[in-house]
Amino acid sequence: MANIVEKLSESVKSLGIGASYGDPVTVGGAQIIPVAVTWFGFGGGSEDAGSEDTGTDDAASTKDGADASTGDGSTDHAKGGSGGGGGGASIPVGAYVDTPDGAVFRPNIVALLWVLIPLTWVSGKSLALVIKALKK
Repeated sequence: MANIVEKLSESVKSLGIGASYGDPVTVGGAQIIPVAVTWFGFGGGSEDAGSEDTGTDDAASTKDGADASTGDGSTDHAKGGSGGGGGGASIPVGAYVDTPDGAVFRPNIVALLWVLIPLTWVSGKSLALVIKALKK
């Protein structure tokens, strides 16, 4: 498990600012640098293979104490384990465009609406609740 964590941490270190700013691209004589909001997370778990499970599983035990799955009274539980997972997202928010006046940020309208529509709805609902509370 430690090996996996080390490999993931090395991968994350190499991403750096390159995950948010793309490589410059020249389109129609103008240089464009794409910009994105990125986030990611990883998690993992492990259980000591030598640990004993002293609890009983009521659903798997019969009335006389025998294990329902084997019928011989043994409680052979699997020992050990590990797990891990991760995920992330990258949302393009715009691009820096090289103009004669210098670099200008041009937002991605779709991403802007994706953020502003829910934000506007929540702000409106909150304002309505505040006004309703003040009228009482």
